[in-house]
Amino acid sequence: MPETGEEGKMTKRMQTKPMVACLKTVLMIFNFIFWATGILMLVVGIWGKLGMEKYLQLSTTNFTSAPYVLIGVGGFIVLLGFLGCFATAKGNTALLYIYSFFLFIIFVAELAAGISGFIFRGKLQDGFGDGLDKALAAYNPSTDKDQAKLVDDLQSQLKCCGKEKYSDWFTQPWAGGKNNVPLSCCKDQKNCVHDNLPAANATGIYTVGCYKLVVSTINSNLGIIGGSAVGIAFFQVIGMLLACCLARNINQHKYEMV
Repeated sequence: MPETGEEGKMTKRMQTKPMVACLKTVLMIFNFIFWATGILMLVVGIWGKLGMEKYLQLSTTNFTSAPYVLIGVGGFIVLLGFLGCFATAKGNTALLYIYSFFLFIIFVAELAAGISGFIFRGKLQDGFGDGLDKALAAYNPSTDKDQAKLVDDLQSQLKCCGKEKYSDWFTQPWAGGKNNVPLSCCKDQKNCVHDNLPAANATGIYTVGCYKLVVSTINSNLGIIGGSAVGIAFFQVIGMLLACCLARNINQHKYEMV
């Protein structure tokens, strides 16, 4: 026996309601994961600010704002995650479409950031190489303590000396034509001979250059950050689709109730 108009509407309502409930549950799970990625970006940004900025300050390429961008985007994602949870719980279609729009904006921004990170990786390496050359040439703790401290911190923390090798210091103005290296090149600064050194096979000091160590660190971290940004960006496409599908089903359910 064919269904009457009212019976047909009732059947559609019974089909739509479970769909809305299912989409709400899945979108809530997505919102939690999305919120967690925002926390992760905040942590990475703060780590970059505290751990990498002092090295990037030696670069002639200005990338010192990158940690602030990560912190800003991470904070925005955390706030947006709360909006997504509220819109999903309330079933507010307008807020769901707004949430989907902001997800699209962040998707584009993160995709661009991830791609640019890979593209400008070589530029960052060259910038750090040029900056390190200038920092070694201008090294003079008595006239510029802040700049000298950047070099000293770099060498003592990464356990390196010079740009490519410790003997790079021998040709710098600071050495005055002598085979000297700064105290920050010493393995044990309390008991170290760092002047009149041999051109090769010196002992008691770090002999590895800083450039390769920093470039290796930058490459590995940019690879992780760039890959994560692209991965998170495409993950957000799922959220956009879920939010739009939920809003559409809610509107359809409201229409069927009329």
